[in-house]
Amino acid sequence: MTSTAPADVQKLIRPLKSSIKRLLQELVRTNSVAILSGGDEMAAQRVLQGFFRDQGIRAELYDTAFITDSGFAQVRKNKSYVGRKNLSVRLQGSGRGKSLLLNGHIDTVPAGKGAWSRSPWSGQFSQGRIHGLGSFDMKAGLAANAAMVCALKRAGIKTGGDIFFESVVDEEWGGGGGTIAARLRGDTADACVIPEGTQLEIYRATRGGFVVDLVVDAGDPSGYFSTAEVVSPAMPIGRLLGWVAELAKKRSKLKSKSAYKKFADPVPVQVLAVESNRLDADVPLSVPSRATVRVYLQFLPEEDVDAIIASLRRQLETFCASDPFFAKYPVQWLPLIGGPLYGHEVASDHPWLQCMEQSAERVLGKTAITTAAPYPCDAGLIHRDFGIPTLLFGPCGAGAHNPDEYVEFDSVIKTAEVLLTAALSWANG
Repeated sequence: MTSTAPADVQKLIRPLKSSIKRLLQELVRTNSVAILSGGDEMAAQRVLQGFFRDQGIRAELYDTAFITDSGFAQVRKNKSYVGRKNLSVRLQGSGRGKSLLLNGHIDTVPAGKGAWSRSPWSGQFSQGRIHGLGSFDMKAGLAANAAMVCALKRAGIKTGGDIFFESVVDEEWGGGGGTIAARLRGDTADACVIPEGTQLEIYRATRGGFVVDLVVDAGDPSGYFSTAEVVSPAMPIGRLLGWVAELAKKRSKLKSKSAYKKFADPVPVQVLAVESNRLDADVPLSVPSRATVRVYLQFLPEEDVDAIIASLRRQLETFCASDPFFAKYPVQWLPLIGGPLYGHEVASDHPWLQCMEQSAERVLGKTAITTAAPYPCDAGLIHRDFGIPTLLFGPCGAGAHNPDEYVEFDSVIKTAEVLLTAALSWANG
C-alpha cells in the first residue's frame, strides 16, 4: 500500500471546508424523514446532486422500487419504495488497484415529541457544532464522503481502483432497502466504509437487532361505567415487564469472544416504550383494554439470531402459561419491522482494517482506537449478504435519535482526511 502525508491530504480537503459546511447545513435544513412504512428523501438527495453538479461531478439518481419484486430475502415487505431514489457517484480508476465503496444514508428518524432547544431543521452553526436532526446520524458522514470525492476530482487524481459514493434511502427503521438496491443494481467494491458517527474511532463490527411489540388485549371497554368487572392488562403488564427484566439480566451475562469482549453489556435488552392509555388531554378517562411493551433486542455477530428469537418466543409462551392472567389473555408477539437485522465482524488482521488504522493514526497523530458499534446498521447487509468487508469511521457528536442532535464540524473534516488517506492507500495499493 502507498502512503500519503497528512499535510498533502489537508491541502486537498481544506479548500473544500466552507462548501462542505454549507452542504451539511443545507442537508440538515432539508427534511428527509423516514417512517416505518416509507420515506421522503428526494429533496435532500437533490441537494446532494446539486452540490456535485456545482463541483463538476455527475451524480446519478435511480429508483429503488425494483427491490420489491427482486425476491431478495432481506427486503422489508411492509415498506414502500415508490419515488425513493438512491444517489450514486463513480470515480473510475485505472484498473490497477482495489475499489472502495463510500456508503451513507440520507434518511433520518422523525423529530419526535421531545423538546428541541432549536428547530430540528435549524442547521445552526454554534461553538463549532452544527445542530439539527440528522446532523450526526448521518448527514455529516455523507458530507465527509462528498468532500473526499470532490478533493480527488478537483486535484485530477485518478486512483488505481474505482471509488464509489452512494447516498441511500431507507436505512432507519431497520430498512436497508437503499443499500439492497445499490448492491442488486451491481455496484460493488473490494471494501466499504460507512461514516456513521463513531467519535473518530474505527468500528470493525456491528450488532444484530430486533424490535418486537408484546401486546396484550384483555376485557371489554364497554364494561367501564357498569356493574360488570372491568378487566384490564394495565397492572398485569408489570409482570410482563418483570419477564423482560429477567431476560435482560440473563443476556447481560453473555460474554463475547471477539470484537465485543470489552463491552460491559454486549447484548442489551431495552424497553423502548410502554403504552396502555395515553396521557394526552383529548383521551377520556377510561380503563384500557390493550397494553403494549416494545422491546429492542441486540445480538452478537457470532450468534444464531433466528434460533435465539425462536427460543425467546417459546420462553414467553411458558411464562404466559404459568401466569393465570396471561394464560387467559396470551401475549401477542408482533415484530415491528419483520425479521431481524444481522451483525457483522471484520477480522482484526484484515488488510482493509489495517489500512484504516494506519490512515487514522497518520491523520489524527495518535494510535487509532478500534472497537465495535453499539448499534446495528447497513454494514451487516453489505458485509454478510454481499461479501464486502465493511468498517465504520465517522465524526464526533451526540443526540442521535433524540432532541438537540449535533455534530462537531472539525471532526467532519478530520473524517474526510482520514477517509481520503485510506482511499489513496487502498485504491493504489
